Amino acid sequence: MQTSQERPMTTFRVADSAPPGPARHDSSSQPDPAPHLLSIESRMLRALLHAFGDPPVQLALWNGERVGAPDAVATLHIPDRATLMRLCRDPDLQFGELYSIGKIQVEGDIGRLIEVLYQGSARPGRNSISALRRVGQWLHRRPANTLHGSRENIHHHYDIGNEFYSLWLGSTMAYTCAYFPTPDATLDEAQNAKMEHVCRKLQLRPGQTVAEAGCGWGGLALYMARHHGVKVRAFNISREQIAFARERAKAQGLENNVEFVEDDYRNIRGQYDAFVSVGMLEHVGVENYPGLGEVVRGCLKPEGLGLIHTIGRNRWKPMHRWIDRRIFPGANPPSLKQMMEIFEDAEFSVLDVENLRLHYAKTLDWWWRLYEESRDQVERMFDANFVRMWRLYLAGSRAAFVTGEMQLFQVVFSAGANNKIPMTREHLYRP
Repeated sequence: MQTSQERPMTTFRVADSAPPGPARHDSSSQPDPAPHLLSIESRMLRALLHAFGDPPVQLALWNGERVGAPDAVATLHIPDRATLMRLCRDPDLQFGELYSIGKIQVEGDIGRLIEVLYQGSARPGRNSISALRRVGQWLHRRPANTLHGSRENIHHHYDIGNEFYSLWLGSTMAYTCAYFPTPDATLDEAQNAKMEHVCRKLQLRPGQTVAEAGCGWGGLALYMARHHGVKVRAFNISREQIAFARERAKAQGLENNVEFVEDDYRNIRGQYDAFVSVGMLEHVGVENYPGLGEVVRGCLKPEGLGLIHTIGRNRWKPMHRWIDRRIFPGANPPSLKQMMEIFEDAEFSVLDVENLRLHYAKTLDWWWRLYEESRDQVERMFDANFVRMWRLYLAGSRAAFVTGEMQLFQVVFSAGANNKIPMTREHLYRP
């Protein structure tokens, strides 16, 4: 398992090897020919780049033609007409599909490539690409977050092997945004700092009880029990994660302090001093937020505190279809406005909101670096297509946080009549 006690990130560049042949001509330094001399294929690619805001990207065709900026951050090599037609028909979905199977190769910085695509398509006036996305979303069948559907969705992403995740998550096995108190903090240090940050926001004290919804591999539950003397019931529907977490609790002598329950958050029962959910809300579905509020209201004591940590958006839109299909089925990052569906009917007061967007970008720096260092092992576990698929997911996720496409919200809340709440934030930062 990686310890991640290594140098902090400075640069971040991962590039595919470019294919041999005509696509490597020195014409990359030459300007595009006059529009009337371009082939039909090149005109299609020009239109596609324009729909994405004319980003500094170059596309190289199988016949040696190149379209786009000569000073591009990356070049996409397209090997044949069938690949071109798939890409132009549905770029949002097909770029991920074609890159994963090796039909499109990227020469240059794939992380910067996705950043400039996000930036370009967000500019005003990108009506053509917006229309394509609306049609694609209308045709896309999203997995439901019912009791059965949620289990299937979680199994697809989290039960692909603890060994795989251990290669790049660091020793904490925390698969959520870390918190970097200093720029040179390591991944493990930042993940432990995130757990402490959460505990301080909840003002945990020895002897208290905590309900955790969606506990991952158990890192936060074990941290709360070990460092703050609380008893935790942690719920998760990933069988592999629960088994791993129970072994960790036993190895650390905390099996009497932490109970890992293989069950859905909807079945949480009992009364607790604190409720916490880190990285689960993305999988709940907005339609289920009022129900989640009822669950929390039913289990949180009148003077208890709750915290929800989630990927989100400034303004809601559906999850990227390729990620929904291949990586995170059923995922739905909310806006803050949507999150109020949890709190309003349950008569909770929102006490604190913090956005850790740039912390997640830095977390993904670490994950991607460790992933690339382990890619040979990943390929032996799965195959080369899987390696490319997850590279694109990690690079794209980092780009989403760097560009503001995604946010990371931590929201602290309590019953509206609770007056035993802090007057300042001093408790978060004292030594």
